[in-house]
Amino acid sequence: MNKLNIAIAGTGFGASVHLPALRYSENLNAYSFFHHKESKKEEIENKYGLKCYCDWGELISNNNIDGIIIATPPESRFELAKEALKNKKHLLLEKPVAITSEEIEILQRIALRDNLSVCVDFEYRVVPHFLQAKEIIDQNKLGNIFLIKLDWIMSSRSNPEREWNWYSLSEKGGGVIGALGTHAFDILHWFFGDPINVSAQISTSITKRPKSNQMLDVTSEDICLANMEIENYLGASLPCQLSLSSVSRNGSGFNLEIYGSDGSLFLKSDNQKDYVHGFGLHYSDKENKLNNIIPKDEFIFKKTWADGRIAPVKGIHSLWAESIISGRPVVPGLSEGLISQKVSEGIKQSASSGFKTKIRQGIY
Repeated sequence: MNKLNIAIAGTGFGASVHLPALRYSENLNAYSFFHHKESKKEEIENKYGLKCYCDWGELISNNNIDGIIIATPPESRFELAKEALKNKKHLLLEKPVAITSEEIEILQRIALRDNLSVCVDFEYRVVPHFLQAKEIIDQNKLGNIFLIKLDWIMSSRSNPEREWNWYSLSEKGGGVIGALGTHAFDILHWFFGDPINVSAQISTSITKRPKSNQMLDVTSEDICLANMEIENYLGASLPCQLSLSSVSRNGSGFNLEIYGSDGSLFLKSDNQKDYVHGFGLHYSDKENKLNNIIPKDEFIFKKTWADGRIAPVKGIHSLWAESIISGRPVVPGLSEGLISQKVSEGIKQSASSGFKTKIRQGIY
């Protein structure tokens, strides 16, 4: 079978992570790039050895292109994705998928109508330690879950001299909720069930950043604290405490703690650079014996890179390719992206109103 030809929109994460993953794909072929600036065309083509389109209409009308990875800043994703779907292109979207849940629902309707595969790049769903943790939870080794606590404390934007860009603007999809929260909400939904309500507080610690000898306002949040209620697949209510930060110097990284009647599970990493290196998984049984859990061989990546982001993205590519070839729906897809977006909106609404916000209505 011939490989599927894939275009990449975006030369940041798209070039540094998606491109090397595609070049090792069994079913996908890196075909071309898209960049909105004509002045970048020659530089991109020389650097990566691929044709670069600067006209979106020209790219999406090319019948040789089977699918497109959209890794542009969030504000542009919806319009690019909508036009691509109308031209019968399968899509892999970075998160957040769009600025609003209504935009995601529009994409859903088009994709379902035309039987197109739209995958969302929730990479943690293929990371070995996360797959192993999910299996332990599903095997009910923790018993009845009493408490979920997720702290994701990063230092990526702790330097106030870091330059202002789209990430500094909430209305353009910037902020810690879009960067970390969307992943966190997907992990919680995948592991435990449906988020049904939330009480939250968000804040902006660094309120201005430099750009071209000016100090520009930052409107996006860099701290998020939330208490959530999750309904598991048996109908039980699970309390969850969530802390997110992108401005904590020497932050502790990712730390998920799950406490149950029969045991506890701890999934941690202090590595702030990628999704693979540094993770540890520990299980404590009723005797309080702490066991180091090594992921099963079936969960381990066949190939890894020094940049630990590439192997999980390659795993997501494989799920997407399988969906395109088989015609079956892909998970994670737009349904998972919509749930994550609904939680994001619920958190912002709660923080604005000061009240608990229901987030279950309209998820499906």
